[in-house]
Amino acid sequence: MRDPVRRNGSSDPIPVRAVRTRAALSAAFVLAAFLAGTAGAAPAEPPVVVELFTSQGCSSCPPANATLSILADRPDVLALSFGVTYWDDLGWKDTFASPQFTARQWSYARGLHHDDVATPQMVVQGRADTVGQTPSEVEPLIRAAKADLKAEPSIVFRGEHVTIAAAAARRPADVWLVRYDPRTVQVPVRRGENGGRTLPHRDVVRELTRLGAWNGSAATFSFSRSADPALRTAVLVQAAAGGPILAAAKG
Repeated sequence: MRDPVRRNGSSDPIPVRAVRTRAALSAAFVLAAFLAGTAGAAPAEPPVVVELFTSQGCSSCPPANATLSILADRPDVLALSFGVTYWDDLGWKDTFASPQFTARQWSYARGLHHDDVATPQMVVQGRADTVGQTPSEVEPLIRAAKADLKAEPSIVFRGEHVTIAAAAARRPADVWLVRYDPRTVQVPVRRGENGGRTLPHRDVVRELTRLGAWNGSAATFSFSRSADPALRTAVLVQAAAGGPILAAAKG
């Protein structure tokens, strides 16, 4: 029996067998190109967590806010801005501040062996801090934190659940859910040290919730969806009492 034929617009018939052969070769070339492009690709590294403690009433804070905004563009960094409350009685009440965030900064003060708290302060991976008014101040701390990332347990989001893998070195820790606004929010400040200025804020933390404890074994935690779809979600696994961040992931 002759092979079935189809035409390509000319008078010459093309055997279907030949068409199939060409299609198979084409698919093989596409697959080879895909594998060549992905063979050297590595899974994304977990981010280094950079936390800024700031206040709209602090005249020294805008440069640190600008530094955090630059860091927020980096895929290898989870940048978080926490508004603190102890400037609120000096003429301007910070619109993002929370006593919970002030308490978090005090926990770091104890963990990092500081006698007091001040703004601006950038804490990198819960392990070291600086004022953070320029990116060059923070970069060495980010590089140092990256050296420890390979030992972190992995964190995987599945819908409204997050799973933390087991770790070889078991260390009790807290699991924190963070919701933050990735947009740049312009805040007109009418009084206080920054009175008359409009200050940009980015990656402002709006929710900080403890999901539970982690003891080094694999564990899954559930959480509810955010009421504000514009907010992004992250999870931190952190040693208690202002200790270092052991793992972090963006949702």
